[in-house]
Amino acid sequence: MIGRIGVSSQLLLGFSLGILFSASYGKIWSILSRWRGVQDRDGGRTIRMASEDARTVKKDIRVGVEGLIGSTPLMKIKSLSEATGCEILAKVEMMNPGGSAKDRIALALVERAEAEGLLRPNSGDVVYEGTSGSTGISLAMICRAKGYRAHICLPDDTSTEKVDLLEKLGAEVEKVPPASIVDSRQYVNQARARANERNSDDSIEGRGLFADQFENEANWKAHYDHTGPEIYQQTGGEVDIIVMGAGTGGTISGVSRYLKQLLPNLKVVLADPPGSGLYNKVKYGVMFDIKEREGTRRRHQVDTLVEGIGINRVTRNFDVGRRLVDDAIRVTDEEALAMAKFLVEHDGLFVGSSTAVNCVAAAKYALNTAGPGHTIVTVICDSGARHLSKFWKAVGPIGGELGTSSLEDILDLSSTANTSRASTPVNR
Repeated sequence: MIGRIGVSSQLLLGFSLGILFSASYGKIWSILSRWRGVQDRDGGRTIRMASEDARTVKKDIRVGVEGLIGSTPLMKIKSLSEATGCEILAKVEMMNPGGSAKDRIALALVERAEAEGLLRPNSGDVVYEGTSGSTGISLAMICRAKGYRAHICLPDDTSTEKVDLLEKLGAEVEKVPPASIVDSRQYVNQARARANERNSDDSIEGRGLFADQFENEANWKAHYDHTGPEIYQQTGGEVDIIVMGAGTGGTISGVSRYLKQLLPNLKVVLADPPGSGLYNKVKYGVMFDIKEREGTRRRHQVDTLVEGIGINRVTRNFDVGRRLVDDAIRVTDEEALAMAKFLVEHDGLFVGSSTAVNCVAAAKYALNTAGPGHTIVTVICDSGARHLSKFWKAVGPIGGELGTSSLEDILDLSSTANTSRASTPVNR
């Protein structure tokens, strides 16, 4: 056929290749651009992307604030690691959308109630909780996202930053005087009573749910299902010691229950603030603190600047992991204040009071018990921004010179309380 119309095979081949090259020029240029980079004419920026990456890229979109909870980074605290000879790592829970580790349990508590038919979105249902602030903030956020209201009962001397955050998230805030858990007016008991009052009044639209973070086992299970596995994956299973404080006890129980089944030689260490009975419960098997003796209290509870950890009863969430806790370290307010300042001066880390306690305990255990060469994981619970008016007010000014304080100075501090400063109760 080619011969009949007088067209040579070479000419036809050349014509076909010309059409093919012209049609594919744009595609070829696109591929070459990804390999070599293209100049953005407006901004002068060079964007480089390998063609293989372009073919395999996938969307990564989280749904709602609840989709942002968890998968927090694990960071190495350089100053503490260098000073102790151990690799001291911290789970940065303040990077959750609500700013603390309590986002995990708030979501778990609400989702469990939904699964059991106790909450119905956009029906007027109200979630009640007693908290020193962080759990309340997380619940207020989750409730708004899921179509509920939050009613938070808290001690009337909770930091103003936490109260302001709760109100800005639309929570109804009820302040009560600090009291022992045996007192019906204690903030946890008050939240339970408010939920019962709502449910007993048929004229009120919507039901009331008492979240019960201290006893609800959705708390520790959230850390068993998520926080523990994240730590194991992020460390590659190479972790020797975990150091954590306990308020509800959910974090230390959930994480230790998950990790110890995979790492039977793992050591679990409780970090405990002044006045809390958990230190003595772990060390000696009794819930007792010398500051709790009759007639020695200056108020209903033991004075400490630390919020969020420390308690004088064994909660269900702590009890499920209590047998797995190997040791406990007492941390004074003075040590916590000095550590908070130390972390800013040496690492640029601005943390809250419970995180400072965790870091003091981690450093103490590394230097006094573990020795160099171990991997220790602790938790950065929340930012210092929630503690400006109380804990950080007592820290004092940060010096202009870099790294002026030393870890040895912190650990040598006297445990004698400074009675001239303001105080905050334990049992949060």
